[in-house]
Amino acid sequence: MPKLRRYITVVAVVVTLLNVPVSARAVEVLSGHLVMAAIPVTALGIAFFTDDVEGQKQWLRNTLANQALTSVARLGFNETSWGERPNGHKYGFPSGHVAFAASGASFLQERYGWKYGVPAWLLTGFVAWNRVDNDKHHWRDVIAAGALSYGVAKLFVTPENATYLAPVVGPDFIGMRWERSY
Repeated sequence: MPKLRRYITVVAVVVTLLNVPVSARAVEVLSGHLVMAAIPVTALGIAFFTDDVEGQKQWLRNTLANQALTSVARLGFNETSWGERPNGHKYGFPSGHVAFAASGASFLQERYGWKYGVPAWLLTGFVAWNRVDNDKHHWRDVIAAGALSYGVAKLFVTPENATYLAPVVGPDFIGMRWERSY
């Protein structure tokens, strides 16, 4: 306990001496950045600490494909009016911050279900609101990034220990297929 008191005292003295004013807007922007990074890192951490090797591979493929497609889209739309941000800067459509956060949220949703997915999507919603509120993006930018990330996860992520029905359309058969993944 004495070490903890010394540590708190040192931190209090340093903060008092620095006396750096921090605006509420700076804290809001920083919180958006931290949450944006925390969602995909948490998703990888869950896959890692549950020894889900396949999940780790799927996380990597999902994140890389998502970031590549987002970057290509940003380059493509940069020369149009959709590429301009509300603050006048370029590379606005789609939002890279929201795409990165949504890649983690969509991974958690697809791989581990709604218990992980819903909180992650709520946090992604915070990142989206944060980017729009700080005049970094339009609503269309953040919605497109979330939709893109969701679509990429549908292609690259499979549920863990799940049973589901999948439609099958082939030359000889149209119907449903029951699958169980372990």
